Amino acid sequence: MALHADLHRHLGGAVVPRILWRYCQRHDADLAEKFPDYPEFEEFYTRSRNTLDEYLELHTLVESVQTEGTLPYFIYRLIRGAYIFENLAYLELRYTPYLRTDETLSQSKRIEQMAKIVEIVGKASQVKEHPIVTSQILCMHSRLPYEVNKAIVDVAASSPEYVCAIDLAGGDAHYRERLDEFVDLYKYALALGLKTTGHVYETTEGNYPELLPYLMRIGHGIQIPLQYPELLPEIAQRKQCLEVCPTTYLKTGTLEDLSQLKVVFERCFDAGVDIAICTDNAGLHNVRLPFEYENLLTQDVIDFRQLQACQEASFRHAFAWQYDRPPASLLTEYMQETGNL
Repeated sequence: MALHADLHRHLGGAVVPRILWRYCQRHDADLAEKFPDYPEFEEFYTRSRNTLDEYLELHTLVESVQTEGTLPYFIYRLIRGAYIFENLAYLELRYTPYLRTDETLSQSKRIEQMAKIVEIVGKASQVKEHPIVTSQILCMHSRLPYEVNKAIVDVAASSPEYVCAIDLAGGDAHYRERLDEFVDLYKYALALGLKTTGHVYETTEGNYPELLPYLMRIGHGIQIPLQYPELLPEIAQRKQCLEVCPTTYLKTGTLEDLSQLKVVFERCFDAGVDIAICTDNAGLHNVRLPFEYENLLTQDVIDFRQLQACQEASFRHAFAWQYDRPPASLLTEYMQETGNL
């Protein structure tokens, strides 16, 4: 029986629709009234959207119920399902901790609360009867202020027992005006010894070569082989891995058919660029990781040799199993650049 690793799964999109519906029936009167019957809720929750921004709005629904008190409830069920139904041996959960804090508090108080959220997620992910190796990736967010994003990096660096990396999320079309700021935050994260990934080159509007040198893995990245294959040799040289999430591109309207990914795999394999096949939002899609592999295989997007190579790449690029850290000189260099030394 094959074991899998999922390197790109959002905590907000990992809750399967029936679990979320049952929770809302008991604790959210508005949603319970709007969706009294499960089939209607599942259709609403899992249907395709026209754009990535429209798709990301669904995350706000889940974020609003994933609070300090309810996170253990959702995470236990997430881990149980991943172990029993997906054969996961390794899972990296990513989310923005600030968006799980109490929104009635001030920004400074919410920043203080983030460390507690990280601890809760970390402890709740350790389920003895479902022993998956788990770690967290904390997401900076394109719509959060610099102070909050920097605090997210600081929390990640201070929680090595729970956190393996930093990410940038929130829709890759929204980075352009703050690109220098995000480059600075990635430099800061690397200087603190954090590993890095980021949502870039997912859509045709999310192409930022300025960010690529600071990423150890690339969240999605499908537009690189599709539109900018000339970048693949340097991606291969840096040993960066693409986190490809097939169903997402159908749900967001980024692609019309899975067959469009065939050129992504072909060009990456030809260039020596690794691909890890991931779910992104397994609950939101109602598609678990083994079926992502199966769909690609049965639709002739990949063959068995490529399937096995992607499985192996997922474990090889797993952040929590990589113990090399950037040299301490990076921190000195960063502090000199920013005038803090």
